[in-house]
Amino acid sequence: MLAGCAHKPVAPVQTGQAEQVTEAAASAVVAEATPVLPNIELTDELLYQYLLTEFAAQRGHKALAVEGSAALARETRDPRLTKRAAQLALESGDMNKTVAAFRLWQETDPSAAMATRVLSSLLLRGGRLEEARVEFVKVLKAEEPAVGSTFMQLYPMAAGYPDKAASLQLMRDLAAPYPAVAEAHWVVAQLAAAAGDQMLALNEARRARDLRSEWGAPVALEAALLHKTEPQQSLDLLHRYLSAYPGAGEVRLQYARALLEQKQYKVARDEFQILAHESPDNVDLAFAVALISLQLNDLPGAEAELRQARSIGGKGQDGVEYFLGQLFEAKEDEREALVHYRAVKAGEYQFPAQLRIVYLLNKQGNLNEARLQLKLAPAETPAQQAQVVMIEAQLLSGVRQFTEAYKVLEQGLVKLPDHPDLLYEAAMLADRLGKYDASEKLLRRLIQIKPDHAHAYNALGYSLLERNVRINEAVLLVEKALILSPEDNAIMDSVGWGYYRSGRLDESVAMLRRAYAGNPDPEIAAHLGEVLWVRGDKTEAGKIWQDSLKDHPDNEPLQAVMKRYLP
Repeated sequence: MLAGCAHKPVAPVQTGQAEQVTEAAASAVVAEATPVLPNIELTDELLYQYLLTEFAAQRGHKALAVEGSAALARETRDPRLTKRAAQLALESGDMNKTVAAFRLWQETDPSAAMATRVLSSLLLRGGRLEEARVEFVKVLKAEEPAVGSTFMQLYPMAAGYPDKAASLQLMRDLAAPYPAVAEAHWVVAQLAAAAGDQMLALNEARRARDLRSEWGAPVALEAALLHKTEPQQSLDLLHRYLSAYPGAGEVRLQYARALLEQKQYKVARDEFQILAHESPDNVDLAFAVALISLQLNDLPGAEAELRQARSIGGKGQDGVEYFLGQLFEAKEDEREALVHYRAVKAGEYQFPAQLRIVYLLNKQGNLNEARLQLKLAPAETPAQQAQVVMIEAQLLSGVRQFTEAYKVLEQGLVKLPDHPDLLYEAAMLADRLGKYDASEKLLRRLIQIKPDHAHAYNALGYSLLERNVRINEAVLLVEKALILSPEDNAIMDSVGWGYYRSGRLDESVAMLRRAYAGNPDPEIAAHLGEVLWVRGDKTEAGKIWQDSLKDHPDNEPLQAVMKRYLP
């Protein structure tokens, strides 16, 4: 939303593709002033050839128009006709004929600056860099009183060239005679950055800044380069510049964004507030301040800024309403939150707003209304469609309607048969319902689709372990899961449990201790305690169970294992 403007590189033109040169360049050709004309008699033959050429051009016969105009230009060497031949050749898209036509225009009218400008661009786009360099030198020489602006005009052409190293070398050669021109150093810095020469880019940006301390572009470039490796140094540079030139809005926006990226939220908000004050009609800036205030948990400040953004109107209103809903949820005012979520009518926030409505309705005990609302969610992508299915299943599971939830997932798999999340959720619910064959089929399908899905291997292996069947296969499955996700504590728990089922008690204890150290989950505590008890470490087992029970008094697996072993 807050992304700044950037130069758009011009696409390179290959041989035979001169038509890619912009229409503006062609129009500029027409706009050249009429030069001194040669004394040539207008014969019937010349008039006939001229009219034939123009009729061909108007009727779309490009090849005939180009050939005819080129012949006239060579025969007469009249600058008006060489100029027209150059224009028609340019429009035809024939690189070689276009270059030849522009060279003839140059010969017949050496003062035609536009001929040299367009020719240099054509040669660069065609990959003829040495020829282009000669023409660019002419362009710069002709415009020396304003050579800085000329370098800025050359930059998009050089930036669009695909060989970044060659483009950089070309511009370094052109800039060498102008060591005191800040724009020349800035252009070289930009091209060096694109070519991956960060040190050269930094040095050239700093030289440009030294030559024109008030110019924000070199400062912005230097700060962007430093940001990758020295973020605080980058921030300090921007801060110093803004202290001297507080009205530099683009640099301040860059500074505010950089602060935000570094999670310096309070200072970032101050900077965005300055920008918002200077542009009171900019809804994006007011919105940015509001979001930072939400991040800082400054709910009154966020509300004020969001209401300000809403009062401005224009684009982004759906986003404003969505975050007003978030704000009132944070304030535990669910009624007002629903009002704002329902006001989101389109755009990227419409789908998440609908899901928040569903969540709040269900939280209030309106399950049926929540399910109806879920049907209205504008799920356009497969990921969103799967999310809707899984949310409905979760709503039903939340009230222990597991069979109905499983049916919802089955229906979802009819439309999205290979969606990994749906397959996994349906498998988990099938296992819970005792549909072990269905669960295994779903998990094996998931493994086939995503052979690196660690939790699919783990779920299948753990299901076998819990039922104490096919233990060797189960251990292989959970070990495979651990290879795929070696730091996952839940998978470590499964492996430890598999070793226990295999009678490898010491290995089991070692793995379960590792899992428990990473995540003191009550179910891991239940497993670790049981293995310790069976191994004979009953005192430690009891302590682990009791400690876990204090933090999780309602955990059913923990209560069940303690009931089995403790008197």
